[in-house]
Amino acid sequence: MSINVGVIGLGRWGPNLVRNFHAIPDCTVVALADPLPEMREKMEQQVPGAAYYSDGKALLEHTGLDAVVISTPTETHYDLVMAALDAGLHVLCEKPLADSGEAAWALDACAKARGKVLMVGHVFLFNAGVQYLCDAVRSNGVGRVYYVNATRTNLGPFRDDVNAAWDLASHDIYIFNELLQARPESVSAVGQSYLRKPVDDIVFLSLFYPDGVIGHIHVSWLDPKKVRQITLVGEQKMITWDDLAQLGPITVHDRSVKREPVYESFGEFQLLAREGDLVMPRISASEPLALQAREFVRRCQSGESDGRGDAAQAAVVVDVLEAADASLKAAGKAVKISYGG
Repeated sequence: MSINVGVIGLGRWGPNLVRNFHAIPDCTVVALADPLPEMREKMEQQVPGAAYYSDGKALLEHTGLDAVVISTPTETHYDLVMAALDAGLHVLCEKPLADSGEAAWALDACAKARGKVLMVGHVFLFNAGVQYLCDAVRSNGVGRVYYVNATRTNLGPFRDDVNAAWDLASHDIYIFNELLQARPESVSAVGQSYLRKPVDDIVFLSLFYPDGVIGHIHVSWLDPKKVRQITLVGEQKMITWDDLAQLGPITVHDRSVKREPVYESFGEFQLLAREGDLVMPRISASEPLALQAREFVRRCQSGESDGRGDAAQAAVVVDVLEAADASLKAAGKAVKISYGG
């Protein structure tokens, strides 16, 4: 069954979404919307047969539409997603799902009540390197997880609708939750606004998960180097993911710490570093955004979900981000996270 898709928002990210949906055989991009004429004119060269609208809500009334993809500023998400669900459409919305936990959970409840797909663009869950990390933890390939550290930095692009945590850390919060199959219980965050007050350009977050696991995230729009890295430290092995590495994104470090008994003093132990091999497994080079687009189309056709990007999990991320904002205002004081679902 082929589906007809509309795309709202043709700015920095929108054209990438259009390109990927346009390439799916059983999917037709039939309508596009953006308030700026130059954006619409640019896309007309790539998708000449589509209808074009200056208003996103007007697009929702396009005849024969099955689903809509929303790539607009965060504060517009709630109204557009709710209007699309009310119009009987499936929705793929860029992250974060909404600008408050209450709004995100309301959208999740609405989608479930109407029997519609509501998927959120946490695209790194479709990254083969991140999937390798998740599989390694689930198969107990690293032993007990001690901590996870993420760095996501670059010089720009700068936003004024959300801070760096909402823009960048939302990816890593979702990845951490997926890796650990858990929600953080509290969060501590510190940041600073150097360019566009009061929007924080840099943020450091510490997430406190059950069983003493810590997740740490450094995000910045004000950094000389683009970095997309995660380090997973386990009791038996350690794994690094570097999305920009030329030789491959995953390196498995067969390193750990052993407790050796000190026989001169019965019952005491010394800690010894165990050195092992470095392994760089072959990782698929498939484009995550293309995989995400195909998965959304599949869900619209079948009604079945593999869980990646589900609205409820995306709402959890918004709850964490709200608590992080509260911690930022409290100069880094740890804030207990209250979940709406």
